[in-house]
Amino acid sequence: MLNDSPRVAEVFLEGGVLEETLATIQKDALTYRAMRRVPQDIVERFRKLGVYRALVARQFGGLEVTPMAFLELIEAIAVADASCGWVASFGVSATYLAALPLTTLETLYANGPDVVFAGAIFPPQKVQCTDGGFVVSGRWPYASGCMGASLIGVGIGVEGEAGGLPRTAVMPASAVTIDETWNTIGLAATGSHDVVVENVFVPEEWTFTRGGAPNLDIPLYSYPSLGLAAQVLTVVGLGCARRALDEVRNMAAHRSITGAPTLGDRPYVQQMVGEAEAELGAARALFYAATHSVWDRLCAGQAASVEDANSVRLAATHAAQVAFDVARKCFSMGGIAAVQTDHILGRCLQDCAVVAQHAFMARGNYEVGGKVALGRGGRPGYP
Repeated sequence: MLNDSPRVAEVFLEGGVLEETLATIQKDALTYRAMRRVPQDIVERFRKLGVYRALVARQFGGLEVTPMAFLELIEAIAVADASCGWVASFGVSATYLAALPLTTLETLYANGPDVVFAGAIFPPQKVQCTDGGFVVSGRWPYASGCMGASLIGVGIGVEGEAGGLPRTAVMPASAVTIDETWNTIGLAATGSHDVVVENVFVPEEWTFTRGGAPNLDIPLYSYPSLGLAAQVLTVVGLGCARRALDEVRNMAAHRSITGAPTLGDRPYVQQMVGEAEAELGAARALFYAATHSVWDRLCAGQAASVEDANSVRLAATHAAQVAFDVARKCFSMGGIAAVQTDHILGRCLQDCAVVAQHAFMARGNYEVGGKVALGRGGRPGYP
């Protein structure tokens, strides 16, 4: 399985943990789909693998890997199962938790860097301001991975703070009620349920602005945080589309039950596979080229520009849309077999559709990216 996956940084390969984890995920993915969540034992495997400490600063015991290494890891997991890749992708949270005060970060990582965080930001709920903090109440949907998290963040609206990026209040998962509302055709196992909070006091130092300036001066945290947040979701689509193409290639050798030529001997399939391989490869190349370009600039001591952030967001949007198109082609090539409820090509189509419709990567981002490129401004959080 790993040999057919995208290249993954050596830091994640120690002791065969990744290979074993990917094999387990691929074998049990349908069970997770029925459960509508990734089970805790897989979250613990992610913890052992280094998913949650990958982007934590070394001063707190983290690995502080490059964005490329983390993206490759999530892509490899998504080849095995998109929902698992999606849940693992929230290891990216360390990059925007870096906007918390340094003393809070020291408390956060006091027992180690493997903190599992999940969040739901919109719609921000108005809070009651009190001495030293806020009393938080409300309901937030789409809290992916909340079932396995130890910390939960929710978007809050503070009187007098208007416009811009929302503030996030961080609290223990024990303070949150999870309402299991997630029931979808794609990414079904992400457990993206509603989280409900009732009159929970959150100290001000446990709040931060998502996408705000970090309180640690290292290149990793200077990388466009909201751009990376989009990228870690996009690579789920790239990995899932890769899985779909691999499955078509596996099916291509099988003889048709009707006696027709095998799938691989049909000219229209040969053409579609060629097109899909080229489209996916080109989108992936642009995606990683944009990442390398910004990272090289940061490592040279330069700041990432608005144009850099825009290139990351546009490449992420493009890759997510292309991945969906590739999965759709693979589903079409699968013929009548692919319409079975649990067929892998149907699952890849559904999963890639959800990735492509996420707000960070939806087609509307092309318009915003064009506005930025033309010097016409953007919108909060982009880029």
